[in-house]
Amino acid sequence: MSARLTFPAALLCATALAHAANVNVVVTDAAGTPLSDAVVMLEPIGAHLPVKPMQGVQIAQHDLQFSPQVSVVTVGTPVMFPNLDTVRHHVYSFSSIKTFQIKLYAGVPLTPIVFDKPGVAVLGCNIHDGMVAWVVVTDTPLWARSAAAGRARVADVAPGSYQVHVWHSSLAETAPPVLVALTVGAGEVEQRVKLPAGGPAR
Repeated sequence: MSARLTFPAALLCATALAHAANVNVVVTDAAGTPLSDAVVMLEPIGAHLPVKPMQGVQIAQHDLQFSPQVSVVTVGTPVMFPNLDTVRHHVYSFSSIKTFQIKLYAGVPLTPIVFDKPGVAVLGCNIHDGMVAWVVVTDTPLWARSAAAGRARVADVAPGSYQVHVWHSSLAETAPPVLVALTVGAGEVEQRVKLPAGGPAR
């Protein structure tokens, strides 16, 4: 009996997957040069897709740099900041979506930092001015980060109307992500996004 009850739901899911498309977004700067580490986020117009916090996310300090320099996490994700260097660091963010300080420390902090609002947080070290990193906090599960060729691929996107948010560290800190309207059908979708000239997001 349970098999009969679950069959229509399973058939519905299979049908949705069969019609889902891959969205490929190529991100370039104002001169047309492909940008790596651009973050592409798709939000369905008139709807909200649920997200779950990610587990096991770390942003380490190694060789006086943050690793990775660009991280993408979903809302509510706890992030650990292990210090792998032999010197101490003082990690901070004064960004509006998350303000925090992990004062001068070595090793691994006892508690993670929970990123509970969508947006972009810029990280720095109060001891080493050359250290900078970005945490992009998204409230949609449909996101991808571009590779060296500037191409980001978001898989299994259901047909519908979407707003595409594109962020890159070359945008000024106060600049919002670039928005592009996009209609997704049953086939592969190709979209190019050229970002405006700006300054480092710090």
